[in-house]
Amino acid sequence: MRTYQQTTAEATHDWYIVDAAGQRLGTLAVKIARTLSGRKKPTWTPHIDAGDFVVVINADKIELGGDKWNQKVYHRHSGFPGGLHTETASQVRAKYPERLIERAVRGMLATNRMRNVQLGRLSVYVGDTHPHAAQKPAALA
Repeated sequence: MRTYQQTTAEATHDWYIVDAAGQRLGTLAVKIARTLSGRKKPTWTPHIDAGDFVVVINADKIELGGDKWNQKVYHRHSGFPGGLHTETASQVRAKYPERLIERAVRGMLATNRMRNVQLGRLSVYVGDTHPHAAQKPAALA
């Protein structure tokens, strides 16, 4: 008996939609990362890009536990001296709520060449409307 190895020609990319309203950020990010990487498929092969597309709606209604809205801090640096910028999760949600989900999912994907390809299949929207109705996305379980 041989071990199954999926080929690039056999890889399919399905479309899924997720409603982020009332869901915890970490739990949702795990589901999305597993779907983007293709690890939830029984035909998963590490070197084949077989992940699916994920559309996230209602990103502004995501939840965090405890007092993480004020305690969770995001850092970014411009590269110049004194260029460190820090923001709390509530400040990020007020400006760009989709970045909370994108950054959480990015941290859960493997750090390799495929990460940017997989993140390219993630679409996050603040409201409940999205332009991907023609792809007929199924609900992500």
